[in-house]
Amino acid sequence: MSKNKNLLDIKNLTIHYGTDSGTVYAVDNLNLDIGYGETLGFVGETGAGKTTTALGIMQLIPNPPGKIIDGEIYFEGENLLNKTEKEMRDIRGSKISMIFQDPMTSLNPVMTVGDQIAEMIKLHDKVTNEEADKRAKEMLEVVGIRKERAKDYPHQFSGGMKQRVVIAIALACHPSLIIADEPTTALDVTIQAQVLELMKDLKVKYDTSMIMITHDLGIVAEICDNVAIMYAGSVIEYADVNSLYNNPLHPYTVGLFNSIPDLDSEQEELQVIKGHTPDPTNLPSGCPFHPRCPQAMDKCSKEKPNRIEVEPGHFVNCFLHEKTNKL
Repeated sequence: MSKNKNLLDIKNLTIHYGTDSGTVYAVDNLNLDIGYGETLGFVGETGAGKTTTALGIMQLIPNPPGKIIDGEIYFEGENLLNKTEKEMRDIRGSKISMIFQDPMTSLNPVMTVGDQIAEMIKLHDKVTNEEADKRAKEMLEVVGIRKERAKDYPHQFSGGMKQRVVIAIALACHPSLIIADEPTTALDVTIQAQVLELMKDLKVKYDTSMIMITHDLGIVAEICDNVAIMYAGSVIEYADVNSLYNNPLHPYTVGLFNSIPDLDSEQEELQVIKGHTPDPTNLPSGCPFHPRCPQAMDKCSKEKPNRIEVEPGHFVNCFLHEKTNKL
């Protein structure tokens, strides 16, 4: 992968947390990239390492107990791990923004929403207070909120409106990359659809790349270009949306799709993936999925599979597909 071909290149990223019960292997040798103007769906169960990866990109891993052990994170051709804290503060918000899943914890309850958007603008752009306030009101209207509500406080908004305010803050300085960490989890289904449609439209309007962290494959199908399936700290399958949905290759990915109800067929019960996600302080040897895999072979418990390109742009970490390797 070229350092300049993609907006973001993550290479061999490893992040650990030191705890009283042992070392948590949160992210293990992760490789990932995202192109300019692309939306990447980042899918996995709770505890797979999705949010830790996002915090690693933002350089917000709490240290202690967390620490980036190894790897490189190239953004616009420059390694973020070599940046100083001051340089990262300049990048956060202006070039990379993050939308968190709970807007209540993202907004300051004692500041008006207009002031919170204006604060982000003033932090990164040299503008007067009047110009920042004007732009803040414009951003509210962009996300579908009347500019007159700039003087209102977060508690005066519904959950969906709060999430729109958070999106306005994230987009205020027109960043190149938005990381959305399950941004619709706290919202009901109707509002979820509205917020996702808004994010989709604004991504196109501002030509922004986006990483959508989720466990909802429906959301991925709706707004993503490519998908990375994550399990136990590693990306185990990566492809464009059509390839992944029409031809899932990793047994874990197949299991995820089988666990979704099919409205066109009668099913008495869903197929589930047996067992539980592994303890991140004590990951299995070899392929981390092998204890739960219905197609596990003897070597799966002893060796970790390498990344294989089965078809152009469709990568999988699984011994089942070694013979179809086209590299």
